[in-house]
Amino acid sequence: MNTKQTLEHLSDLKLTGMSKAYEALLMMPVHEQLSLHEAMARLVEAEQQHRTHKKTQMYVRLSKLRYNAVLEQIHCSPERNLPTEKLTMLADCSFIERAENVLITGATGCGKSYLACALGRQACSMGYRVLYLGMTRLLEKIAQSKLEGTYVKMLNQMEKVHLIILDDFGLQPIDNNLRLALLQMMEDRYGKKSIMITSQLPVNKWHEYIGEPTLADAIMDRMTANAHKIELKGESLRRAKSSKKSA
Repeated sequence: MNTKQTLEHLSDLKLTGMSKAYEALLMMPVHEQLSLHEAMARLVEAEQQHRTHKKTQMYVRLSKLRYNAVLEQIHCSPERNLPTEKLTMLADCSFIERAENVLITGATGCGKSYLACALGRQACSMGYRVLYLGMTRLLEKIAQSKLEGTYVKMLNQMEKVHLIILDDFGLQPIDNNLRLALLQMMEDRYGKKSIMITSQLPVNKWHEYIGEPTLADAIMDRMTANAHKIELKGESLRRAKSSKKSA
């Protein structure tokens, strides 16, 4: 069997990473050729890396993250109330394994959503399924699913996601449908899966925002019992960027 046939077979078997690595090996000078065991290890490693990258891309696409953010772009400082140690602790995504929540609060423009998206993307790269939802989008999904009779199906699908990101909690007026949906989500995920919430409201104002005392107690109990809290401080990053451009 010649090399062309081998490449064709690799393509037929959908071993794309291995095929590309094999082509690269064929281009190496004869005196630099690898041994059989080294070449096989290189090919297998290339295929594994290709599949991991492809899986990550799929998870990122399905997550519908608002920003194409990465952790390397997150600025840690005492002024932001975001120490490097805190970000490093969350970066390994072990909080997802422990089914812990992350609550990110701060003024508008301070980078809450960007930080959430960076952590979401990191989770995707580590093989976790993520779903990003702005509160407006969540309300739309609830209303649409109730009209179509697929409300329970929607909740069951969301339950399977390792990490749900709810962005801009507290900006949208809350009604009883949303309260009940939040309670069901918290109940489904408590001790099993993680949720990440960003809000301009401090956590101690969330009970008041939710409104109905009995439901608020139940939601807050499940939301905060095992949560990491990040309260971002400092000036609006959007205004800072705008000032630099106009300077």
